[in-house]
This record gives sequence, C-alpha cells and structure tokens, in this order.
Amino acid sequence: MSYAPQIKIPATYLRGGTSKGVFFRLQDLPDAAQVHGAARDALLLRVIGSPDPYGKQIDGMGGATSSTSKTVIVSRSERADHDVDYLFGQVSIDTAFVDWSGNCGNLSAAVGPFAIANGLVDAARVPRDGIATVRIWQANIGKTIIAHVPMTAGQVQEIGDFELDGVTFPAAEVQLEFLDPADDGEGEGGAMFPTGNLVDTLDVPGVGSFQATLINAGIPTIFLNAADLGYTGTELQGAINEDAKALAMFETIRAHGAVRMGLIGEVSEAAKRQHTPKVAFVAPPAAYTASSGKQVAQGDVDLLVRAMSMGKLHHAMMGTAAVAIGTAAAIPGTLVNLAAGGGARQAVRFGHPSGSLRVGAEATQVAGQWVVRKALMSRSARVLMEGWVRIPA
Repeated sequence: MSYAPQIKIPATYLRGGTSKGVFFRLQDLPDAAQVHGAARDALLLRVIGSPDPYGKQIDGMGGATSSTSKTVIVSRSERADHDVDYLFGQVSIDTAFVDWSGNCGNLSAAVGPFAIANGLVDAARVPRDGIATVRIWQANIGKTIIAHVPMTAGQVQEIGDFELDGVTFPAAEVQLEFLDPADDGEGEGGAMFPTGNLVDTLDVPGVGSFQATLINAGIPTIFLNAADLGYTGTELQGAINEDAKALAMFETIRAHGAVRMGLIGEVSEAAKRQHTPKVAFVAPPAAYTASSGKQVAQGDVDLLVRAMSMGKLHHAMMGTAAVAIGTAAAIPGTLVNLAAGGGARQAVRFGHPSGSLRVGAEATQVAGQWVVRKALMSRSARVLMEGWVRIPA
C-alpha cells in the first residue's frame, strides 16, 4: 500500500520567555489552514504530536508540558496602526483540542523578533541598530502589545546578559507593554472585575468556600489565598503535580470560578476551555529554595505566587498571569495587593517556583471603576531552530 509523502511547512521553533513553541507565517500554511477551523486545528495538533494518550508528544514538536505545547501564527496586520497580527493556539497534550481562548504572554516576547526576521514588519520601521518597536495585535483577546526588540547590524539581537528565572541561559532583553490589559468583553460585568467586586466568596461544592479575586487582565485569573488551601506559597511543582487530589481540587475550583466569571455557562464546559481561566494562589513573602536550587530571600520579593496552567502547577509563571498579578497588585484591596502588604504600588516583584519576576502596572479610578492602561515586563526570546516541519499528508 502506498502513502502520500509528508507535507513540508516553513516554521520556526522559538523560545519566548519561559515557554517555547512552533511559529508560522500565516501565508505559509496550507490554504485550508489559513482560516480558523477544523483543518487548522488538525494541522497544529499533528505538528505538536497530539492527542497523545502516552502524554509525551514523542511524534511531534511538543514537549509534553503546558509551556511547550504551543503554536503561533503571525501575519502582516490588517490594522493600519499595527505591524502584525498574532494568534496563539494552546494545544492539548492528550486530547484533540486547540484552545484559542487566550494569549501566551511568554511567547509574546518572540512575536516581534519573529516578525522582523521574517519580513512581516516594514523595513522602514526597523532600525539597523538600536531598538525596533513592533506594534502587535493580539488576535485571541483583541489587545495591543508593544514589543521593544534590540537590533544589531540589521539583525535581531538575541544574545545578551538579561537573566530570566526559569530560563537557564541569559539572552537579550525584550521589553513588552501590554496596553489596556483588562478584558472589556467577557464576564458577567464585561469589565476587569466581572462580578464588580475586588474580593468574592467563591463557593465550590465538595471542596469549600474561598475568598477569591476574579480578574480579567492579561488573562482571566482566579486568585486565592494559599493559606485557605493549606499551602504556604513556597511550593514547587512536585508538591502539587504529584498530588492527584490537589490537581482535582484545582480543576474543580477553576470550573466553578469560570462560571462565576461568566466565561462559561455550566461547569461541564470547563473541559473545552483548558487555557482559561487560570488559578493562582498567593501568600506574603517568605524565604524558599527555587527549583534550580537558587535561594530566594524573604526580602527579595513582595509576595509569593503559584499558578496552575493546563491542569498542572507551572514551573515559573505564565506571562499573561504575570500581567494579571501586576494589575491586581496595583489595585488596593485585591488578594494579590493584600498579600504584597496593601496600599498603592506601580510595580511588584513576586516569587514563583523558578525564582522571581518583576512586573509593573499603573492603575487609576475613573468614574468609580479601576482602569489599567498599561502593564510592563521584560522577557527574552531566541530562535532554536528554523526550516520546515513535516506532517503526514
């Protein structure tokens, strides 16, 4: 029996922040996959190696974690005030599902460098040396990201001395501005705080009732107090990911929180919305040993945060969740702000399993409603491989 040869598709494998994924130019995808739908999902699933009941993604480009089962599609922007449109697909590992409901803040750092290197940004806007400003339209959530990409001798500068906890080697710094990061479309209230409250009581049948800050900023996120869950906020991945009861608890909390935020109508719908919302728990600063063995002193951080991603405790921190942390920290009275000591602040450094990260946000009240115009953080990005991916015809 004969089989058709594999399809070759131009692609680049990039690290962005503490994630990595397969990047495509929209124009390089097969015609059927250039539009949203089943053909695109099937292609991306096969590229990554999903669904894989073994949970390893051996026959694909995925790395069998939420941080490495990612795809990105970039094209010249259809908007005059943007350079590129960026679409992110979070690929499920063990099910045939691509989640388009949110952004990846880590891979956002790689979009500007990829766009420049692949001729998607007008040459007149890219300096030979200095900093290129790339205006990115994040198509999943309808928001603008401004990437400041270092250039040297007409090429994207990837190597540098910027260190990012969760990434072993230093690289060049890419500064990101997330403009108007609060979600203004989803949720019961269609606002940053979908219930209208800075803190709610979230009732989770069979689990308990918890104080929670439900926020749509960067990515819809449910913040809880670590102590209410029996944790200290210093936990590493093994403490959560090797505890089946804990994982089931967090998924139940996530499902009920999603209903409370108006993201889904029924708890059962959460299985088809794995990427959002996120669940995170916070605690006041404390000393701990990071996963790399690095010592994090109590005085090094303003608070501790641990976050769940795709059903597992994240090894560091999702970039979009960092935006949510920075935004919530800037608003007095949220659980994040209170864990950091309360009061007004424009930046926060939080401890995560791999170390610490600083994120800034500026919050103001307009007509009694909190508004955040910009969140800021630094990441890095590097091309790992470029050429073609191949998939069965």
